[in-house]
Amino acid sequence: MPKSAFAILFTGIMLMAQTIDRTKPPETPPIPRFKMPPVHETKLANGLSVVMLEDARFPLVSVRLSFQAGSKFDPNNMPGLAGMVAGLLTQGTKTRSYRDLAEELTSIGAALNGSASPDVLTLGGSVLAENTAKLLDLTADVALNANFPENEVQLRKQNRKQGLLAQRSQPSFLAREKFDAVLFGDHPYAYIAPTMESIDRMDQKSIIQFRDAFLVPNNAVLLLVGQLPGRAETLKLVRDRFGAWKEKPVPAAPAKNFPASKRQLVLVDRPGSVQADIHIGRLAATRTDPDYYPLLVGNAILGGGASSRLFFDVREKQGFAYDAHSELDRRKDAAAVAAVTQVRNEVVEPAMEAVLGHLSAMAKTPVSADELSDVKNHISGTFLLSLETQASLADQVDLVKTMGLPNDYLEMFTTRVRSVEPDQIQAAARKYLAPDNSAIVVVGDASTIEKPLQKFGTVQVEKAK
Repeated sequence: MPKSAFAILFTGIMLMAQTIDRTKPPETPPIPRFKMPPVHETKLANGLSVVMLEDARFPLVSVRLSFQAGSKFDPNNMPGLAGMVAGLLTQGTKTRSYRDLAEELTSIGAALNGSASPDVLTLGGSVLAENTAKLLDLTADVALNANFPENEVQLRKQNRKQGLLAQRSQPSFLAREKFDAVLFGDHPYAYIAPTMESIDRMDQKSIIQFRDAFLVPNNAVLLLVGQLPGRAETLKLVRDRFGAWKEKPVPAAPAKNFPASKRQLVLVDRPGSVQADIHIGRLAATRTDPDYYPLLVGNAILGGGASSRLFFDVREKQGFAYDAHSELDRRKDAAAVAAVTQVRNEVVEPAMEAVLGHLSAMAKTPVSADELSDVKNHISGTFLLSLETQASLADQVDLVKTMGLPNDYLEMFTTRVRSVEPDQIQAAARKYLAPDNSAIVVVGDASTIEKPLQKFGTVQVEKAK
């Protein structure tokens, strides 16, 4: 045997012979900051913001055309209109039928779809880099010339009604619906779905009016991420397709008027339910609030996964529920934090006590060093992994631009997470997690669970709709 081979074999044997402490997880190496690829921003004469980001890892280009036109801009009597507009944008234009659009997208290896969140309506797509110009052709045609064919409008309305019926059959939907209504009051954030009546009111005219009011260049950001042509060439592609788009005054966003958080207990009566769906929470810190990162980390410790306090106690130790977690719902103008679980009717009282106890404990006692280290590593690592795909990178940059976040939000995210200290988490928990001013919404059979719920306050009973 050659001496070099013998040396390698001997070294391997010695390493294998070393004692490994398998009771401790391996140390997590330092997690780096995300390094943003070069970004170039400009604005066309009509007010369209253009963001170009070079990502040469893949022969792809991702496009996001986003408008401040989410569901918070729905008319008061027509919740769900933004979602209807988004879903119908790609169903036909003045010169292309739905089938024409689908065939052209398929022929260039592209996708293009509309979606709406509470704040933003987005046309999102991707394509092989060599076909970037063609995808921009189709994106511009859809944004400027969608004609919302009457047959497609009626089909979409019918499908949305069927989807709404399915949603309303789920107690988890009813709980979230009532929880948001309690927290956000008269603000449009209170609506998480259309109603049957609002769907009936939607027609081609109202859809076109919404499009004409909000889908305008001075209310939009166009983001291109990927293997782009040169900067000047890319900008020319954009200007040729979007430059003639006419600027218009844009309606103001609804006022940021939200009710003060207070303790209240609402029971949505759903006769025959064998379990209770529980939401406990209140308004919270948005991404631009100084309390955001301490709350983000604290929320993960409380109920952010299978290693969290809620999951380990309510599910693993007590066996009250299949799932117990906490959520941080972040929007542009407000946020909400909630502990959520579904428990058997016979354990509603001890399960409520357990969840409320954990919410109180977050405010009373500093988190442990091990908990804090593990959660910081998890949040930071998951964040970096989420930016590995081009689509996710495009979505995150789009988030920064549409939510009014600092330009260094992505690059500084892990640094800000890892700088959170136990006293900051405790302070944020006193403001947002301590249950004294939290709303409690429960969906279940009132004849079975109203009495045990009375221990936690005056119960306001409403019939499930």
